[in-house]
Amino acid sequence: MTRIKICGITRVEDALAVASCGANAIGLVFYQKSPRHVTMQQAAQLAAAIPPFVTRVGLFVNPSEEEVRDALRQVPLDVLQFHGEEAPEFCAQFGRSYLKAVRVRTGVDLVQCAARYRSAQGLLLDAYVEGTHGGTGESFDWALIPHDLLLPVILSGGLHAGNVAQAIKQVRPYAVDVSSGVEAEKGIKDAAKIAAFINEVKNIDLQLS
Repeated sequence: MTRIKICGITRVEDALAVASCGANAIGLVFYQKSPRHVTMQQAAQLAAAIPPFVTRVGLFVNPSEEEVRDALRQVPLDVLQFHGEEAPEFCAQFGRSYLKAVRVRTGVDLVQCAARYRSAQGLLLDAYVEGTHGGTGESFDWALIPHDLLLPVILSGGLHAGNVAQAIKQVRPYAVDVSSGVEAEKGIKDAAKIAAFINEVKNIDLQLS
């Protein structure tokens, strides 16, 4: 079964829609330059609204150690997700499982990345777009992903209900991660798009099982 993470949640009603449709995780963005950024107070409200067995993931881009620890004090995060140039030692110091995001383009050695971040729970593979750290709605060439990575792959970047089945068929990732592909506008999710995305994932899983 392909796991599903819906990232960039900013409203309680969106968090509840994600959970009721059967997603496994929500992503809360602590990167202030993102249009999906949430304050500590917002994040705490969202995390509290999530029912049991839905993983709460906190997304950071090149944060200070204190920023991460401050978030962990105020928000019950289950997993940390690092989207910048954070070193493995930095990512692993907080007593939480973590995901390391890698922006994929020709020349990026994903085997080497997996070896360097072997303490991570998985590699989140996103599109490389100059000057941004995810949430772009852009996809990348899935053929660049080797089949022998040491870590589980969380596939991200430009996914939506129209292409996620093909992505799963080609890549066979551990999980898929979507943000802009299920939005009405930046930071505002669309419940119908969420349901359609999750249905596509479940349908292709049934076909492949």
